[in-house]
Order: sequence, then structure tokens, then C-alpha cells
Amino acid sequence: MSIPVCAIVGRPNVGKSTLFNKLAGKRISIVEDTPGVTRDRIYNEIEWCGRRIMLVDTGGIEPKTDSAMLVHMKKQAETAIETADVIIFLTDVTVGLTDDDRSISSLLIKSGKPVIIAVNKCDRIGDPPLGFYEFYNLGIKEEPIPVSSVHGNGTGDLLDRVLAYCPEDTDESGELDESIKVAVIGKPNAGKSSLINKILGSERLIVSDIAGTTRDAIDSEFENGYGRYVLIDTAGIRRQSKVSDPVEKYSVLRAKLAVDRADVCVILIDASEGVTEQDEKIAGLAHEAGKPSVIVVNKWDLIEKDNSTVKEFTSKLRTAFSYMPYAEILFISAKTGQRVDRLFPMINSCFEQSKLRIPTGTLNDVLNDATTRVQPPSDKGRYLRIYYMTQAGIQPPTFVIFCNSAELFHFSYQRYIENKLRDVFGFRGTPIKLIIRERGDKA
Repeated sequence: MSIPVCAIVGRPNVGKSTLFNKLAGKRISIVEDTPGVTRDRIYNEIEWCGRRIMLVDTGGIEPKTDSAMLVHMKKQAETAIETADVIIFLTDVTVGLTDDDRSISSLLIKSGKPVIIAVNKCDRIGDPPLGFYEFYNLGIKEEPIPVSSVHGNGTGDLLDRVLAYCPEDTDESGELDESIKVAVIGKPNAGKSSLINKILGSERLIVSDIAGTTRDAIDSEFENGYGRYVLIDTAGIRRQSKVSDPVEKYSVLRAKLAVDRADVCVILIDASEGVTEQDEKIAGLAHEAGKPSVIVVNKWDLIEKDNSTVKEFTSKLRTAFSYMPYAEILFISAKTGQRVDRLFPMINSCFEQSKLRIPTGTLNDVLNDATTRVQPPSDKGRYLRIYYMTQAGIQPPTFVIFCNSAELFHFSYQRYIENKLRDVFGFRGTPIKLIIRERGDKA
């Protein structure tokens, strides 16, 4: 199921970040201007009534302004509106209804997205202040909701309303279940659209184009000699210049949403630029989500090569993506089509490996052999005793190991066990999740 996206918009200083933090249940410094940090801070996944919601915070919208900064903030907010499934329009009861509120309301109505007016700073429990009723004049069909972003009053009603606009996916199409969903992710201009166009243009049978979601992604279903696939294209993001870094925040958000829906991730790297911090960030989304991945180095035709070029570039990739040593690597040119056909066997292999199930008896034979070869760690006379291991799930393969002390089960020994599992069973292209439990713990 895809996660509904809810953007919080409004004028500057109406309390958007405070409401965002309150709904997220933690203090997040969204406005902190620190390199490498701001991209992480504009969205946060929450859970309400058993459903997940992706919250997106935005800069304040000031419709009539000559300030370059405020114009830029408005552009960010408009990008968030395009990305969202539902919009919370936050206003301020202490200031009252303003001309800017009316202008923003018109902008939101034109977007065609469901809009919820939340009137902030209604801090007293009970009937809202008289000024609250002014906001009925904004032209939004649904009644405004009084909230307090500081105290949390009304936030439950607000989230209920958000979910009412986001019905659960029923996925009535049985055919889509047979397809492998592939998210093509990467920074802007890495060649995502070029790769997908090459794939779709060169295939003999294109089954259909599924309507794009509200996230500006196009899902293309097609079939070739290797199987049936749904390509999730996140190439709607365009980075105009290095100055417009805030736009990159939305590329990360859209990549995260695409990853969440995918069975396999294709992480596209621009060979002419090398591996960047943003590449590592986006690849980390796939790793943290437990998705099997293929690292695809595009524009390889532009690189001057000698006998060691591939080896050296591969070494750089393995260093940069040291947290995902399992990922397959492929060098291609989306422009010429060089080696693009090799991508599908890799995707199929990664997908199958992520669904691999190992019998408990076989697992424990491997575990016993591993602990015999390398003794479990000890500390001050206390020894780690590992009792048994069982597989708890797939996609990614998830194993529960029962022991006498989770504290003694050091990360290095967990990595040793993981590597042993890979040596014996493969699991190429997919992450493995290990859950350590002390005997007697409840699952």
C-alpha cells in the first residue's frame, strides 16, 4: 500500500513547524540550516489508527512579495502541494483572516487536492474563539478544525480528517501482483527518464501506462522476455542549479515514496559526476527499507577507460556504499542501450533472493558450524550462548536469533553470522535483517 502524503502549508509564522513536530511526536529542527541535515527534516512518517501518513513541512507562503527568499519558499510549498494527496492549510486565529490567507486558499482550490483548514492557536479546550468562524469564508467546503500546535488540542480530529481523504488501497488488479515493481531512484539528471524511455522504447510489448500518482511519478507496466514489470519513475524532479538545494529535499521524499512501493530498487549513479553525498543518501533509503537493490552506473559511454577503470570505479562504489555490500553493480549507457538488457536478470535474481526461505533445521546446522569455527564473544567471564535461529519473514529475509544475552551479541558477531548466511545461501542483492532476542523475550 502506498503511503498517503499530507503537506502542511500556510503563511509564515502560523505554527507549521510546531504542528509538524506535534504530529510527528518528536522535536525536529526543520529550519536548521546545516549542510546535509535539511534534506532529512522536511518529512516524517507517522502512524495514526493503524495507518501510515507521510507528513511534509513547508516554508511559509507569502503570495505578494519581492523578497527572493520568500519567493523561493513559495516555490518549495507549491512543489509540496503537487506532491501531496491531502493538504492541511494552517491559519492563525490570533491574527485572523488575512488577504494572504485568501490568496493561498485560491491557490489550493486550483490544485484540485483535498484541503483541510486547521485554525491554529485555539489553545483553550471547549468552544473555539469567535475569530475562528471567520475562516469559513475561505471557500473550502469542509468545516475548519480548531487546533493548538503547542498543546495538541484537535490534532486527533485533524488526523482523522486526513485519513478520511486517503482511502486504503484495494489493489483489485490481480495482474499487477504478478509484476515486479521496480523503483528507479537517483538524484536529478542521473538519467532516470532516459533509462526508462530506453527500456520502454526497445521492448516488443508495452502492456499499458498506468495513470501517474499524485507524487508526479509515472508507473509503466510492460513485459519482455524476462518477465512482467512495473517501472516506478521518479524523474519528475529537475534540479535547476546548485543554489536550489531545497528542491532536492523533494527528490529525496519522492524517492522514499517510490522505494516504499517497490519490490526492487534500481539506484542510478551518474558516472560523469562520480558518487556524491546525495547518491549515498538516496541509496540509504532503499537499504533502510530492506529493499533488494541494483546499483546502476549510467553514462558509462562518457568515461575514458583503461584496463583498470571498472575495477577502480567499483572500489569507489563499494567504499561509498559500504553499508550495502550485497548490492549488485552494473555499468550501462541509457543513451546507447549498452548493457541495459543485463539489468532484468539482475532484478529477477534480487527479487527471488529477497523471497528465499530457509528451513529452520538447515539454518541451525549453519549456525552451529559458524559458532564452532568462531566462538561467540564474552565479557568479564560472561559468555554469549546462542540457542537457535529461525526465519521470521521475507522481503527482506528476516531471522530471529535466540540467545542468553543480547548485550553480548556484538554487532561484529552479527555481521559474521550474516556473512555466513550469505556464503551458504546466497542472498545476493538483498539486505538481511537479524533480530536478536534473549530467551524468554516475547516476540
